[in-house]
Amino acid sequence: MKRRVIKKFHPPGTSPGTVSLPGAVAVTVDLPLICYGPDFVKEHRIRSLAELGKLAPEGVQAWLRIVGHQPQVLGELATHLGVHPLVLEDVVNVGQRPKVEDYESYLFVVVDVLRRSANGEFEEEQISLLLFDNLLVTIQERESDVFKLVDDRLRAERGKMRKMAVDYLAYALIDAAVDHYFPVLERVGERVEEIEDSLLDHAGREALEALHGLKRDLLRLRKATWPLREMVGALARSESALVREPTRVWVRDVYDHTVQIIDIVETFREMTAGMLDLYLSSVSNRMNEVMKLLTVISTIFIPLTFIVGIYGMNFDTSAGPLNMPELGWPWGYPAIMLLMAVIAGGMVVMFRRRHWL
Repeated sequence: MKRRVIKKFHPPGTSPGTVSLPGAVAVTVDLPLICYGPDFVKEHRIRSLAELGKLAPEGVQAWLRIVGHQPQVLGELATHLGVHPLVLEDVVNVGQRPKVEDYESYLFVVVDVLRRSANGEFEEEQISLLLFDNLLVTIQERESDVFKLVDDRLRAERGKMRKMAVDYLAYALIDAAVDHYFPVLERVGERVEEIEDSLLDHAGREALEALHGLKRDLLRLRKATWPLREMVGALARSESALVREPTRVWVRDVYDHTVQIIDIVETFREMTAGMLDLYLSSVSNRMNEVMKLLTVISTIFIPLTFIVGIYGMNFDTSAGPLNMPELGWPWGYPAIMLLMAVIAGGMVVMFRRRHWL
């Protein structure tokens, strides 16, 4: 499973705020800019952030999407928009905890998105948002369809997104990122049911390995969702003027979604803990059944072994009438075998009546 447990760091001793990564290669960065209002939506393709002032003048809402971490483009954020170098460092060093930071003229928001790939593995992506008064900048690691539905809603003629300020667009993007956790949890729930059925049918090694894999997935989800709830809660409580009061209501709704996600994750974690106990109980019960069966078999053979041991001794029938006279009987062997069969059968009947078998 592909997962990122800790954030990426520069080498120890690197100056704080360093944007460029050692050994980083240039990537193609697409800079689509969407300007919108109640009655219009215009999309532009810009090559430099210096064009923002001309294409998105004062009072026009705009959404700038940056895909990929190109140090040159990120440097223009500091030059033209005054973004702090520590913010750019957090953008480049992916693996940050979801958070929100207030820099007075803009808000810096980090969202961590977990999704299932086609092969069932976790795909994790850090998305950074820079919320200005009339401009929203989103920075993604790679091209994805996380915000496709939001983009479609923005381009549609109906809906409140065009009528609201750009902070509502930021809310919509965060809400879309949070909603991507629900399909993941649905799939996890299916795995929980499959593993539980497998443990009830046969508590084998494969079921135990699947259970441990599920526990690792839930731990990764827990590490992602708890900071996400803190981030959304901090955004809802923020006193920044960039988050307007009409938008706070919607942000609180997203907070409710994060609480619901955490509740589901914690429920699944409790179920997996219970399933581990179920596995151990099943193994113990199976071992007890085996030991009980072996004990019964051993108990049945105790009197049979005693009889065989007696007749295995060296007796001389000519020495006297009490010196094992059965050795001279013509039906001695069938009689002893019949006696052993009766003893064994009687013990089996007794064990069944006592519900030991």
